[in-house]
Amino acid sequence: MVALTVVRHGQASFGAADYDVLSEKGHAQAYALGQALKAQGLRPDRFVTGTLRRQKETMAGLLEGLGLTAEIEEHPGLDEYDFAALLAARFRDGGAPEGMMQDAKTHFRTLRAVVGEWQQGAVADPPETWAAFTARVEAARAHMARDGAQSVLAVSSGGAIGQLAAAALGAPGAAQLALQLQMKNCAVTRLLVTPRQTWLTGFNETPHIDAATEAAFLSYS
Repeated sequence: MVALTVVRHGQASFGAADYDVLSEKGHAQAYALGQALKAQGLRPDRFVTGTLRRQKETMAGLLEGLGLTAEIEEHPGLDEYDFAALLAARFRDGGAPEGMMQDAKTHFRTLRAVVGEWQQGAVADPPETWAAFTARVEAARAHMARDGAQSVLAVSSGGAIGQLAAAALGAPGAAQLALQLQMKNCAVTRLLVTPRQTWLTGFNETPHIDAATEAAFLSYS
């Protein structure tokens, strides 16, 4: 039996030239969450991220907050789907909403519609098929839960974590998207993996946020 603690990366740099960099708030979120997880008694024996910079930077902050040093594994199954390339594929012939990559509300409204089409196979020549995405997320789950660890701390992204949670629930793609779009930065999802079953035991937890710290640490993109 393996307990997976999967953290969504901290706030990245939406609207900037390079999204894949934590903002100042994102770094603060990661450190604060690490401290909160330390207070909860979390002592992982395996550490895993995807290959993205924002995930690695989040793990660094978590480890600092936990007061730990560790060897960190990488698995590309924890990477986010390429939302910019997916939107570009959908609107390669035009029709993209104005401000789609700059205005957060427009972006996520458009992404909701396009991901639904992608899941149904209705986006021509996507950067990755929905089937390929779900298969690599499942490969990451198996990698994290392989023999040799009882407690795993991982950093991933909203889409991949949403799929981990939806798969544990046996839910369809629409549930994956609903889970993804409500997920906070540096939120914790917990999974318990046994040889026969994966159980979702916690979702979108933010033990580092209370009324006093909400303004400093709460964000969604």
